[in-house]
Amino acid sequence: VSQGLPPIAGAVIFPVGFVLLALLGLELATGNFALLPAGFAAGKLKAGGMLRNWTWVLIGNLAGCLLLAALVYGASTRLGTSGADPVGEAFKRAAEAKTLGYKNLGSTGWALSFLKGVLANWMVTVGTMMIFVSRSTLGKAAIMWLPIMTFFALGYEHSIVNMFVIPIGMLFGAEVTITDWWVWNQIPVTLGNILAGALLTGLPLYYTFARTPSKG
Repeated sequence: VSQGLPPIAGAVIFPVGFVLLALLGLELATGNFALLPAGFAAGKLKAGGMLRNWTWVLIGNLAGCLLLAALVYGASTRLGTSGADPVGEAFKRAAEAKTLGYKNLGSTGWALSFLKGVLANWMVTVGTMMIFVSRSTLGKAAIMWLPIMTFFALGYEHSIVNMFVIPIGMLFGAEVTITDWWVWNQIPVTLGNILAGALLTGLPLYYTFARTPSKG
């Protein structure tokens, strides 16, 4: 939905929001799906604390996405006094593709949505963890940019992105119900994001680099 830009151009621009969020020290649920399991494995927090963080950050991310969707819709339609502009039509098509496109495939579509969620957050959480590789602001931004740009260019599914794209598409008239949104995208994608963050990034990196106690 990058205003008619070629997909690769949209992918280059997309990581701006992620970089700003990370540098400001704000909370993104998908990043926490990797960071907190690593902390849990290190004994820095308990499972209950990790689950509470995931729950509240997801709720906060959803609230923020819905607010932004309403504001963008209002600006694009001149507070509802005009029809959808080209950007609105793009959001509408994207929302339908991200829900009805999977629904039409039945159980295969649900599994595909889940798989794309796994692949997306594997890349996103690699970007999240790589922020610790550099001490400079420019270095952190450049390091995060690469995996985030890659996931977006490949068209994988990110649960927090979809909390914005699908609702705003619905506001612009997408033939999508709340059930379609959650059953065919939000739930399977979130589960895929959790699996990738915890099992493919956070825990493997922790056990790869964790300090082992010296003998004797």
